[in-house]
Amino acid sequence: MLANNLANTETGGYKTDREFYSLYVAPDATGVDSAATMPVIERPWTDFSQGVIRPTGNPLDFALSGKGFFAVNGPDGPLYTRQGAFRISSAGVLVTGEGYPVRLTGGKQLQTTSQAPLDVAADGSVSQEGQPLGKLEIASVADTSTLAKQGSSYFVLAESSGQAVAAAGVEVRQGKLEGSNVATAESAVRLVSVLRQFEMLHKAVSIGDEMNKKAAQEVARVSS
Repeated sequence: MLANNLANTETGGYKTDREFYSLYVAPDATGVDSAATMPVIERPWTDFSQGVIRPTGNPLDFALSGKGFFAVNGPDGPLYTRQGAFRISSAGVLVTGEGYPVRLTGGKQLQTTSQAPLDVAADGSVSQEGQPLGKLEIASVADTSTLAKQGSSYFVLAESSGQAVAAAGVEVRQGKLEGSNVATAESAVRLVSVLRQFEMLHKAVSIGDEMNKKAAQEVARVSS
């Protein structure tokens, strides 16, 4: 998980994976009043906090300020993303870098035959040469735990109880992109810590194995 976070520090709109912990209580086999306990990773969760928004100067780059997602038509249904590096396809459709059509409100897609630049307002309204083309569908999911990652920058509603609605209080910023929210230094330090813990445990297992071998040898010597 940590290695994947570090690998996506430069992936636009990427959201950090973290983990939930629970407490494991060891069976009290020795009669000691206080049983041994240790933390156990229960399951991962995704940190949806805002990433840094940086200007690119590209009129087809869009960033979201606030809680929400761009909606796109994926191969198997709607997908949601914070990665706003879009382009115009050869068919004149606004698509993602992977070629997924960007959704407008009502489930339509943006279609144009003009080479003129697009103008996008803060509310997602799109116009070209003064003519309205539609409004970007900016979705919000109240319970983000119902979202599952699909690739590095996309999310899909994984549970039937999840529902996407129109986002409120979200601004679209044209000519900008949202970066990954990975804390690079923190992830690197934690990864090194995990590796060192693994080395210590591996050494402990090796010592235990060596002690067992010596014990078996001593028993054989006494028997002889």
